[in-house]
Amino acid sequence: MLRSVLKNTAIGLGVVVAVAHIGAFGHLMQREQTRTDVPQVPLPPVNDYSSYRITATRDGYVVEYIGNDPRVMTDEAIDERNGGFLGFGGNRTSQRSTEYTQDSARNQGGQSDEGKLTAQDIACIEAGGGGRSSGAIVGGSVAAAAAPSLIAIPYVGWLAAGWATMLGTDIGGDIGSSTAQFIQGC
Repeated sequence: MLRSVLKNTAIGLGVVVAVAHIGAFGHLMQREQTRTDVPQVPLPPVNDYSSYRITATRDGYVVEYIGNDPRVMTDEAIDERNGGFLGFGGNRTSQRSTEYTQDSARNQGGQSDEGKLTAQDIACIEAGGGGRSSGAIVGGSVAAAAAPSLIAIPYVGWLAAGWATMLGTDIGGDIGSSTAQFIQGC
C-alpha cells in the first residue's frame, strides 16, 4: 500500500513538473515572437561580391548594403627579353596593362588608342614569325644531320635523335626570329 501511494505521488509530481516546463517553454516562445522593441529587418540579397551590415535600435534600423558592384581591376605585366641579333644589343622591355571586372570581362577600351597596333608593331610581328619559321626549318635540318650518329647510342639512340632534332628546331626558331626582328629594326 505504501509503495503504491509513493509510486502514484512520484508519477503525479513528474506530470506536474513536465506540464509546468512545457507551459513555461511555450510562454517564452510566444514572448519572443511578439517582441516589438527591436524592428524586424528584411534581409537584402547577397552573393560572393556583396555584403550588408545592419544596425538596429529601438528607434529604427540602418542597413549598409554593398551590392554586386562591378569594380574595375588592373593587371599590369612587364616583359623583358634580349633584343638584337643573337641576343646582343641590349634588352627589350614591353609593358601591358589590362582592365577587367570580377567576372573576367575585359575592358574594351572605348575610344582609347591604347592597345592598337601600329604599322611598325605589325611589321615586327610579321618579321618575327617569318624568321622563326625559317630558322626552325634550318635548325631542324642541321640537327637532323647529327641524328645518324645519335641513333647509334644503345637503347636510347632513337630518343636522343628526336631530342636533338626538337632542340635544333627550337634554337633555330629563336635565332631566326631575333635575326629577322633585328634586320627589321625592332
